[in-house]
Amino acid sequence: MSEAWLVPRVSVFLVAENRLLREALVRILAKKAEINVVGATGFASAVFDQLIDSKPDVVLLDSPNLAFHGPRLTVSIRRILPSARIVMIGMERDEPTFFHAVREGVMGYVLKDAGAIEIVSVVRAVASGEAVCPACLSPALFRCAAEHLSKAEAIAPIPSSGLSIREQQLVGLVRLGLTNKEIATRLNLSERTVKNHFHRIFRKIGVRDRMAMLERCQTKHDGGVTPETAA
Repeated sequence: MSEAWLVPRVSVFLVAENRLLREALVRILAKKAEINVVGATGFASAVFDQLIDSKPDVVLLDSPNLAFHGPRLTVSIRRILPSARIVMIGMERDEPTFFHAVREGVMGYVLKDAGAIEIVSVVRAVASGEAVCPACLSPALFRCAAEHLSKAEAIAPIPSSGLSIREQQLVGLVRLGLTNKEIATRLNLSERTVKNHFHRIFRKIGVRDRMAMLERCQTKHDGGVTPETAA
């Protein structure tokens, strides 16, 4: 028996407003033995029923306007078919649109100048559980992830600090460089309340200013002294 028969076929549903593009993609995908095109249509209210009936592994969408505005196809598809993976094709290189797609749960992002071979490759990869984006947008994705991780680390609880959750949060916001006024605005507190919190923190850990507070909390975070041993 040929090994090709042992590879599960990927079921694909295509939603594309442009009829010529839709028909061309169907012809291209249908030629691949490992891909089964279970539906292709422009947008209409009936598309959701068709998606539920066909239960595709991958949904191809060709328009950011169609996906992100009006009916919000990406959100609706993820709600009714949580196991389906969404690939957006014919996309622009701009970072805001790309990040919007990522936030909406899109797992494949293909630029408008992509060829048929690339689209097929992305479908295969996404169906196998991978996430795919153009190489030109990878630096933006890594930069965003680094910024997110840095912020998460900055506001993470400080182990064995003796500080309350609120006080740990305040220390984290100072790490981000926020002033008392900015912290008050973010947490919906008065500036006086924020100042009082910091005075209590200073007393707890035995310091007199913000810089010393950050140094002491960093030492505790690294496994050094605690407020009890520092007293």
